[in-house]
Amino acid sequence: QVQLQESGPGLVKPSQTLSLTCTVSGGSITLLYYAWSWIRQPPGKGLEWMGAINYDGKTYYSPSLKSRTSISRDTSKNQFSLQVTSVTPEDTAVYYCYVGMFGQNYWGQGTQVTVSS
Repeated sequence: QVQLQESGPGLVKPSQTLSLTCTVSGGSITLLYYAWSWIRQPPGKGLEWMGAINYDGKTYYSPSLKSRTSISRDTSKNQFSLQVTSVTPEDTAVYYCYVGMFGQNYWGQGTQVTVSS
C-alpha cells in the first residue's frame, strides 16, 4: 500500500519561502504514468490543487500559483518537494501530498503551515 508523509516547518514568516517534503513508501515516484500532487486547504475554504510532478519529472502548476511555486523530486529518496516563495498569511493552510494510483486515492496526513511573524 502506498503511504505518503509530509514534513517541514509548521511556521513560516511572511515574505519567506515555505518548503515541504513528501516521503513516499510502497510505490516509486518514477512509476509509469503517475503524477504526484501538492494540495492545500486554507482554513474555512475548500481544497486547492497547487501542482504536480510526473513520473518523468515534468511539472505542472496551478496558474494562480505558478509564479511562486516549485515542485521537485529526489528519486534516490523517493521524495518530492514543494517550495512556495514570498508567502503571505493567505498561504496559511493544511498542506497535503497526494497520488491517485491503482484506482485508489492516497493522501498524506496533512501538515499545518502557518504564515505569521
